[in-house]
Amino acid sequence: MMFAVIKAGGKQYRVAAEDIIRIDRVNAEPGKIVEFGEVLVLGGDTPQLGMPTIAGATVAGEVLQHTRGDKVIAFKKRRRKNSRRKRGYRHEFSVIRITEILTGGAKPSMTAAPRPKREPKPKVEGEAEAKPAKVKAKTSDKTKAKKPAAKKPAKAATKSKKK
Repeated sequence: MMFAVIKAGGKQYRVAAEDIIRIDRVNAEPGKIVEFGEVLVLGGDTPQLGMPTIAGATVAGEVLQHTRGDKVIAFKKRRRKNSRRKRGYRHEFSVIRITEILTGGAKPSMTAAPRPKREPKPKVEGEAEAKPAKVKAKTSDKTKAKKPAAKKPAKAATKSKKK
């Protein structure tokens, strides 16, 4: 299995073909192909280490969508000074599916390969007949028994102090 370690947005990612990764936002529309030229390691049968990068190696990926992460709240308070500052921040990400790992200066194909359609699991005919549908019986409001109110715990007897 061939894999690569790429550098994108100051971080390193270990990727293989058909992997889906979430990296810092890239300037490309969803459906477009992006290239990662900084390949640090090529792994597989004969691994290659870059010094610092491997010449002629690129990784191509298709941009699936742009998303935003969870909100991070930066709250600063200076006690006894009546000073508070609250700021929210959501980091922007791009979700990318790795399409191919290329070596030897090969250029990636600029069209995304069509995804194979998943076939739904075939239904077994005997299974549908064996499980009858659950039917919930309706009850009128008058027949429902009212739940008694919860009892309060008894107060503990107070002891008088002896002088």
